[in-house]
Amino acid sequence: MTNPGEKNISFKIDEETYDKLFYIAGAETRSGKGQIIHLIRRCIQEFESINGPITPEDIGKFKEISKK
Repeated sequence: MTNPGEKNISFKIDEETYDKLFYIAGAETRSGKGQIIHLIRRCIQEFESINGPITPEDIGKFKEISKK
């Protein structure tokens, strides 16, 4: 069950990548889900440090473009 404001995503990965992800998660005392969220947030932080903050306006423009 999701909390308000949370979205679900689902994807498939190969078994070796899955096993390595969960190995790293365990080594960093995170769950697999926690590790994925950590990596996504780190990716966003890195992107924004190079390109500047992603604004709500940027997201709105992207959503409009992706609908087409």
